[in-house]
Amino acid sequence: MDSAVPTLTVLGELVVDLLPVPGADAGPEGTAPQYVARPGGNALNVAVAAGRLGAPVALLARLGSGPLASALRRHAELSGVDTRGFVTATEPVSLAVVGLGPDGSPDYGFHVQGAADWQWTDEELAAALPPTTALLHVGSISSWTPPGSEAIARLAERLAGTALVSVDPNLRPMLAGGPVGAALGNDPVGVRTRLDRLVAVADLVKVSAEDLAWLEPGTADLDAAARRWAGRGPALVLLTDGGAPLRIARPGRPLLHREPPRVTVADTVGAGDSLAAGLFAGLLAAGVTTRAALETLPDDDLLALVDDAALVAALNCTRVGADPPTAADLAAAKRQRA
Repeated sequence: MDSAVPTLTVLGELVVDLLPVPGADAGPEGTAPQYVARPGGNALNVAVAAGRLGAPVALLARLGSGPLASALRRHAELSGVDTRGFVTATEPVSLAVVGLGPDGSPDYGFHVQGAADWQWTDEELAAALPPTTALLHVGSISSWTPPGSEAIARLAERLAGTALVSVDPNLRPMLAGGPVGAALGNDPVGVRTRLDRLVAVADLVKVSAEDLAWLEPGTADLDAAARRWAGRGPALVLLTDGGAPLRIARPGRPLLHREPPRVTVADTVGAGDSLAAGLFAGLLAAGVTTRAALETLPDDDLLALVDDAALVAALNCTRVGADPPTAADLAAAKRQRA
């Protein structure tokens, strides 16, 4: 990676997703389903998607122990992701068992207690952060799970004003509350407090309607929610709602809506991560690497970037698991839609 090129730095967890093999149930009652192991996790998915789009991207991750670890690193490297920010950890790799609903939406069962991803220290992050970081993306489980969430918040606060900071809550209710969350040191009040701290210094926030249902129970007016979140400090808020229109909110500007592309969906695993990566890649390519540049970006230019990002997410949904498109795939899809 060129030492002078502004870099997207993604910080977060590495997760091995166990995805069901369709039609491969074993046993007379289908009681022993078969799974395929795929690299996943918000941070890895975002970094890989950005790398495939040609963006200069570095991934900061604590690489846990066990036979699955090398595949996680290799998956990132094959997509052009700089993995020099990987920290070799003795704790285990995080594991998610994925079930798929009739519409392709995922349901997760997590095996993450004591995993490597939640143990970040200030010293590790200071050593791993690329000096060319122009956009830092944090989010998902590692950003709201102690003890490492504190170090992540301090890094975001330190970079605020010198690099763009992006936050995606990407909540997993099972890990944010209840008995499993409690075993990780999480409860709803604590998770909301940690996310409030990150949103307060964020320049960009991507939040889903599903996340909002947990963070702000009873929220019915998503337009009002998007405007409200834009008033909390970010220069740009993207509110996703599955296949419904995207909401794009900026302080002091009219709320914008954008219809996502219609595709045949295999599943939606990694869709939000691909959307975020598409936006980040577009911003970097357009030279939008400061708060001032983001605030003054004309609506038409922003909508073009959002449209590309939405197409990246849609193409990911046509494939099984988190399998985002390359820059060539995106260009071909845009030509077909022109």
